[in-house]
Amino acid sequence: MSNADTIITNAHVFTADQDNPTAQAVGVKDKRIVFVGNAAEAGEWNGATTRTIDGGGHTLMPGFIDSHFHMQHGSLTLEEIHFETCFSYEDTIQAIRSFAADNPGAPWLTGFGLRYNLGPDHTPLTRQHLDAILADRPIAITAYDGHTMWVNSSGLRMAGIFNGGECPPNSVVVLDEQGEATGELKEHASKHISAVLPVVDQATKLRLLKKGVKIASQMGLTSIHNMDGDDEQAGLYACLEQDGDLTVRVYVPYSIRVETPLEAIREEALSLKTKYHSELVRGGCIKLFMDGVIETYTGLMVEPYTDNPSTCGDCNYSEEHFNRIVVEADRLGVQIFVHSVGDGGVRRVLNAYALARKTNGVRDSRHRVEHIEVIHPDDLPRFKELGVIASMQPLHSPPSVDDGDIWQFRVGEERWPLSFAWTDLRKAGATLIFGSDWPVVSQNPMLGVHNTLNRKPWAEGMPDHHQNLADTLLSYTREAAYGEFQEHVKGQLKPGFLADLVLLSDNIFEIPPEKMKEVHPLLTMVDGNIAFEV
Repeated sequence: MSNADTIITNAHVFTADQDNPTAQAVGVKDKRIVFVGNAAEAGEWNGATTRTIDGGGHTLMPGFIDSHFHMQHGSLTLEEIHFETCFSYEDTIQAIRSFAADNPGAPWLTGFGLRYNLGPDHTPLTRQHLDAILADRPIAITAYDGHTMWVNSSGLRMAGIFNGGECPPNSVVVLDEQGEATGELKEHASKHISAVLPVVDQATKLRLLKKGVKIASQMGLTSIHNMDGDDEQAGLYACLEQDGDLTVRVYVPYSIRVETPLEAIREEALSLKTKYHSELVRGGCIKLFMDGVIETYTGLMVEPYTDNPSTCGDCNYSEEHFNRIVVEADRLGVQIFVHSVGDGGVRRVLNAYALARKTNGVRDSRHRVEHIEVIHPDDLPRFKELGVIASMQPLHSPPSVDDGDIWQFRVGEERWPLSFAWTDLRKAGATLIFGSDWPVVSQNPMLGVHNTLNRKPWAEGMPDHHQNLADTLLSYTREAAYGEFQEHVKGQLKPGFLADLVLLSDNIFEIPPEKMKEVHPLLTMVDGNIAFEV
């Protein structure tokens, strides 16, 4: 028996291994776990060079796998205006003017994370409101969900869309009665602004990615399923890996857009799969957007929106176009991730997956639906029937109906029981995996855990979709590894598995659920190396 490099003992170990669910100690040698068991047996792995870490009776568990993440996008926002703490128009004014004063040479004032309806008295934000804050410099602010942008008059004119512009499906430069832009750009209408923003060079991207990766390690993340990508972005992660600066495993998709030719699935997506297959950077999947978001009526619903009965929303693809993409990707053996928030969008995605099985034959495809903010009851059993994974984000669910969010009133009370329906999906036999959608919300997984344990019914007699702690942790570990075909090497603490683990600041199985958001990592290990330690 060789000695372990590291032993963490005196811990309450949650292994996520159904054959050995709990332990007291874990031993690591090189990049792998070599021992999981009791503290006395762990001593047999101790040697002169072994580092022994006292777990202090705290929870030791597999590293968190965030199943829905935007590493590059989030990292590039780190040095922009941040609106997470803005809850009023006055807060927005302060954030923009302070950033402008601190960055007098910035050609554009860009920011991320703004809530909807943060104009005066919580009215929709317009270019006139932004002009009143600062008129002589272009401003472009992206909503917290990434699906809406607000731009002032200077920015609209620079982009040539003050009187509108051509947009992809389900996207629009919103105009007023005079035919002038209100300042709101829905969905991919923001492409007009992206085209005139300064180009971020590779050195800046790498510098900011290092920051994003460091934050992820501090949060206890050891793997992410990235939700956008191409060869350039995957190459940046490979550069970080080569330089020893990548301390999180990244599963990189190829992003499919409406205008992407069908041939790109074979030429680009398959290329990523063969080109990037290291221990830290992998390709092998594609990402599409079926619809938009509930907040702007761009999410596709089965029935009309409650507060706007004139629309059921829309989708980004015709049904025929979307089906062609899914069938071809499935034929090529590529895993598919599809953003779909509305129950109508979810149904269309499931229909396409069913068609792919019928056309290409049944295989272990593990295709996924991302978000599933609303689901029709008829579609609940289809996840298990089709082998489709439900990928959801606990922090997306509004904690109550009176938290200032507009989401609940868009869908209406009759759809609340099947909104963010974690419990119903799990009961229907779906594989449920959790993530954050950073930078839409915090990448801190303990906040997600907190939300699953403390969610309350939105009205009397309605389900709370409360999750138990063990199931929640499995959705962040073992099940999440399954969601990327890696359940044989990670997501559990068992001998032979990759040494990806996190030691938390408490024994989370003993503290009150309402204290869960206060828990934080003391140590994060990836590949047998300590990526973060208090």
